[in-house]
Amino acid sequence: MKADLGDLNAFVAVARAGGFREAARVSGSSASFLSEAVRRLEAELDVRLLNRTTRSVVTTEAGQGLLERLGPALTEVEAALDVVNRFRDTPAGSLRLNVPVSAARLVLPALVPPFLAAYPDIRLEIVAEESFVDVLAAGCDAGIRYDERLEQDMIAIPIGPRYQRFATAASPAYLDRHGRPQHPSELLGHACLLGRFASGALTSPWEYERDGEVVRVEPGPLIVRVGGATDLSVDAAIAGTGIICVFEDWLRPHFDSGALEPILEPWWQRFSGPFLYYPGRRLVPAPLRAFIDFVKASANRA
Repeated sequence: MKADLGDLNAFVAVARAGGFREAARVSGSSASFLSEAVRRLEAELDVRLLNRTTRSVVTTEAGQGLLERLGPALTEVEAALDVVNRFRDTPAGSLRLNVPVSAARLVLPALVPPFLAAYPDIRLEIVAEESFVDVLAAGCDAGIRYDERLEQDMIAIPIGPRYQRFATAASPAYLDRHGRPQHPSELLGHACLLGRFASGALTSPWEYERDGEVVRVEPGPLIVRVGGATDLSVDAAIAGTGIICVFEDWLRPHFDSGALEPILEPWWQRFSGPFLYYPGRRLVPAPLRAFIDFVKASANRA
């Protein structure tokens, strides 16, 4: 009995993703290609590996047993192939990062162009989303997250600014009409633009701190999905719809242009910046090692 390595990889991708479409998105393949690969594998082994319904794909008992044995084995195959990569003048291959939208906008622009210029044989793919995922199950090599959302078995290194702040702001026209809050509690009388995480949780309460006093307010009229829709909140704030609270660096260009006016700045809380994290239990692929070294060198130059 001899199964094709590509078909085995396809099965693992589908089983981990829980569906052909999601596996296709993660792997960069097509759902039809993956479906055909799994069909060939099942025919070769003469056993059903996946139970398929219109809503989900789950492993059978045989499929689960195969998945548990294949995962580590395929990881070892990848590691063995990557050994060859180290004999090249420059690393080559694919690097897939899972990052929040804020990092894609505020952290990576300063790193990605010079990194790709230094390593032209590396293909970098960025998956920007707000959900906290298992990077390996999602088919990614590493991710960017903040320290309160890092898993314990991960290795983490600082990436980007070491400290950040959430800034509160509104358009001068809005503040002229409704007044300029001098204390966070006054936000309860204002129209505030909120965000909602993929989990369903809102970005409220907004939290402020000054001279040891901590104030939490739960304002509210526009609610947008955190990440890709954040620019809609910014545009609404610029148009005078209400007050926004988001990363200071996200709003900085609008402060400089005068489109937005910072408010309650002495109350803005500072928090630690993001980390590049990756599993500590596996050999680091050459493209990821190159990126890690590049991030560390960039931090030393800063």
